[in-house]
Order: sequence, then structure tokens, then C-alpha cells
Amino acid sequence: MTPLQELQALADPAKAGEMAAYHKASRTYLGLTVPQIEGLTNRWRAERSLDDRLALASELWRTDIHEARIAAAKLLTQARIRPDEAAWELIVSWVPDFDGWAIADHASIAGQKRLVADPSRLDRVEGWVQSPHMWTRRAALVMTLPWTKQNFPKPQDLAVRARVLGWCATLAGDPDWFIQKAVAWWVRDLSKHDPKAAQRFIDQHGPRLKPFARKEAARHLTDRE
Repeated sequence: MTPLQELQALADPAKAGEMAAYHKASRTYLGLTVPQIEGLTNRWRAERSLDDRLALASELWRTDIHEARIAAAKLLTQARIRPDEAAWELIVSWVPDFDGWAIADHASIAGQKRLVADPSRLDRVEGWVQSPHMWTRRAALVMTLPWTKQNFPKPQDLAVRARVLGWCATLAGDPDWFIQKAVAWWVRDLSKHDPKAAQRFIDQHGPRLKPFARKEAARHLTDRE
């Protein structure tokens, strides 16, 4: 069977209907769980060269099937891909297609790995902050989440944090719920590792966030009190 046929062979029509109602994006759903998809993609990744994995990921993404797009992202989600420029370019090419959080998040996790591998790519991501496409703006924050998590950041990591906090400040007044949630997510995760920086952001820009986002951003800061 082809990889797509392997996905289709696991289809659960009842679950697919539930997923279509939940995710709302108009595409085909097979009803697979993420662990089922990962079970296949782990094997596909091991069996294929990098070029073949890139070709398969591109092919699966083009089907516009929910699980196939998640599988495409999983094929490229690994810390070490060498050379990785083609993988990065493929992930970037998917960003304009984002139209829901689930696929966007799986593809953005693949993007995180490529940004950590080469932070100079942040220059490109910075332009996404001004995109008219809401999911592209959101991807700029989701793909940079690794910089919220270091306990012992190097000076260059601190520079990235400050840079992305600037993006968060730009987006703090964005009316879209998903952007508000993404800003809150970024600041909330940062607060676990750099509470002072998170508190400064909330003090300066919290009034521009919607109340739910401001509360979410400060959730762990409240826990510390």
C-alpha cells in the first residue's frame, strides 16, 4: 500500500464525522488519532531518504486530508535534518494554507525545529507578524515557543526572547481570539522560566490584551504569589 492508502485503511467513519464537526475546516477527515499517525510516520521516516521524505510530505500535504497533512508535518518533525533548507522551505510553503489550529500546530512544531537549528530564519518569520492571514501571524508566535523554555538562555537566546516579545507587543491589540490566545500562550510559557520578563510585558501591554488573554498570560505568575 502507499502511505496514503495506509492512512485510509485505518479510517474510522464515526470518528471522522465527529472530527469534521469539531475542527470545522472543510476537508476530508479519516478519524485517526495522532498516535496512529505517528506510528506510521515513524516507520516511513526510517524507511526513506531525506529527499523521499520531502517528496512524500509534499504529496501528503497536497491531498488536503486532515490526517495526511498532520502526517506530512510529522515526517519533518525532528531536531536534526541535514541539509535542512528544503525542509524549511516546504514548511514555510504550508503556512498560507493554515486554516485551523490542529494542522497549524503540528506544522509549526516542525517549523520550531528548523528555527532552532538556524535562528537566522527568524528574519523571515518576523514578516509574518504583519500578514493579513491570521494563521500566519499566529505561526510567528507558535514557531518561536522554544525560546520561552530555556532555563539557562545564552545571550543570543535572550535577544530572541526580547525580539519575539516585541512581536507579542505588536499583536497585543489584535482583536482575533486565536492571536490573543497565542500571545497569552507565549507570555505564560515564558513566565515559567523568566517571570520578571513576563511580568514586565503584562505591566506594559496587558491593558491592550483581552481580559481572558491577560489572565492566561499571568496564570503562573499568580501561582507564585
